[in-house]
Amino acid sequence: MALEATPEIYTQAIVLLGAAVVAAPIFKRIGLGTVLGYLAAGVTLGPLLGVVNNGERILHFAELGIVFLLFIVGLEMKPSKLWSMRRDILGLGSAQVMFCGIILSALAWFVAPNVKIALVAGFGLALSSTAFVLQTLESKDDVNTSYGQKTFSVLLFQDLAIIPLLAIVPLLSSSAEMGADWSAFWIGLLAIGIVIFAGRYLLNPLLGIIAKTGANEAMLATALFVVFGSAMLMQSVGLSMALGSFLAGVLLAESSYRVELEANIEPFRGILLGLFFMAVGLSLDVSVLLENWFAIIAFVFIAMIVKAGVIYLACKAFSSTRTESTKTAAILSQHGEFGFVLFASATSIGVLDTKTSSFLVAMVVLSMTLTPLSVWIGNKLLATNSDIEEPEEDFRGAESPVLMIGFSRMGQVAAQALLASGEDVTVIDNNPNVIKQAAKFGFRIYFGNGSRKDVLISAGIKRAKLVCIATHTPEITNRIVDMVASEFPEKAIYVRAYDRAHTIQLMDKHVKYHIRETFESALSLGGEMLKGLGHETAEVSEILENVRRLDHDRLMMQYREGLYAGMDILHTKPDVQPEPLVKPQHPATALDERSSEVLTEDTAEAEPKESSAIQA
Repeated sequence: MALEATPEIYTQAIVLLGAAVVAAPIFKRIGLGTVLGYLAAGVTLGPLLGVVNNGERILHFAELGIVFLLFIVGLEMKPSKLWSMRRDILGLGSAQVMFCGIILSALAWFVAPNVKIALVAGFGLALSSTAFVLQTLESKDDVNTSYGQKTFSVLLFQDLAIIPLLAIVPLLSSSAEMGADWSAFWIGLLAIGIVIFAGRYLLNPLLGIIAKTGANEAMLATALFVVFGSAMLMQSVGLSMALGSFLAGVLLAESSYRVELEANIEPFRGILLGLFFMAVGLSLDVSVLLENWFAIIAFVFIAMIVKAGVIYLACKAFSSTRTESTKTAAILSQHGEFGFVLFASATSIGVLDTKTSSFLVAMVVLSMTLTPLSVWIGNKLLATNSDIEEPEEDFRGAESPVLMIGFSRMGQVAAQALLASGEDVTVIDNNPNVIKQAAKFGFRIYFGNGSRKDVLISAGIKRAKLVCIATHTPEITNRIVDMVASEFPEKAIYVRAYDRAHTIQLMDKHVKYHIRETFESALSLGGEMLKGLGHETAEVSEILENVRRLDHDRLMMQYREGLYAGMDILHTKPDVQPEPLVKPQHPATALDERSSEVLTEDTAEAEPKESSAIQA
């Protein structure tokens, strides 16, 4: 296509980019978020000023932003993790869609007594905005929190629910020849199977071949091919493009090329997602909004309140905490972009007229703009009851062979070794801030007081093979050690000691293994400094081993005689004999004999220490 033939495309692209550059930082700075900035820019350029007038075309293209977003989310979602979420996906997700759809359909029928219109409107409005919700979760680092995972589970089921909804819409048509083609359902399952097979057995070898060539542009092209290929395959059989890209991401979540794929896709995801929000603003029909502004605003608030209430009750029914239920309800209360698809399909076959469709689309767009307000209200509702929301004790799934009490710095690193080997760990902590921060990094931490017997039983201590106590203060650690040793004497106890004095206290307790938090890391630091000074690796290893041996000997002396015992074996100055700077005046033989005597004495003193058992 010649450049001079399509000047409007490039002009509008520059205008949209310029608006994004201006609006996003301003709205971010004043605390409203970039999403509202993009929406405001779209409304200003389209309905208000008329600078960009092809909002629907741009919206179809910008939906690729959602495709890229779901691919990146999939890369962070291992199949095992997805399987662990099956209860929320199938249970909570189906309950949300079904009950929200039925209640909203009933409200729609009350306004317009037409069953067909009511069903399309109700179930279309029951779907939430994947783009808005995930962007909000990402901006607050809440994707991996407990409520973030529940929210994502509901969104994933909604992606699946659009398939039967689109199949049912033709049944509502008055045309006799129209009906639902349920063969599309089986074709959709076949397409999902193809994506799973290709992702599991073909993509990794393909990425390996491309990586060996060293061509960065080829790796980028491969990443785009994977995303577009999976998305277009799903679309060709009537499924969601976002679902296809998400499946591809999940199947590559454990690939060694995951990080590079994410880095290649991220820039496209960001700009296209911003364009999607701008296109939503561009597609707003101001004439419909002005003509029915009171009814649209009233219906949006009623529908969002009803939807939030149903989602809250559904979350509580599936054993979610009050905090999880409130946050999930607040962030999912808006209507979503899949409503556009459903309403367009219903309009094309005559179930909805153009005016009704425009009215519903205006409701969807307005509800999207109110998402930040809905989230803010949810947080305020939580804040009115408690400044710091304490999680509820919930130990579902806590059946690991290792029970870790306290998620301290040392506990976090120790857990990495266990998880890397494939061993599962149940971690409990009684600090809500620790739990929230850990959840942002994908850790599942259970809230509970580890010094209570009933909490440990609920956390699965009877099924655990060993117990790791990594709490911060010696007093709490000792109390938990004593309780576990008394109530569960068959359990092996591994303890993080606070310091040397605490280590000596633990020697009198029923502990299988204990180690001071900073000892080995400090030795490692000292060893690296020795290497930096020119010492050979073998020499450094020998020196560090000697320090460990002497430290153990001194620790045993302190255990028997008190904290200040063993001071004579502390290294307080360099343990070397400098060479003389001038020629010796005494006979060499006398010095040699004396050196031999000293060496013999040193060796005699060192030999018993050599045979001492070394324990951390």
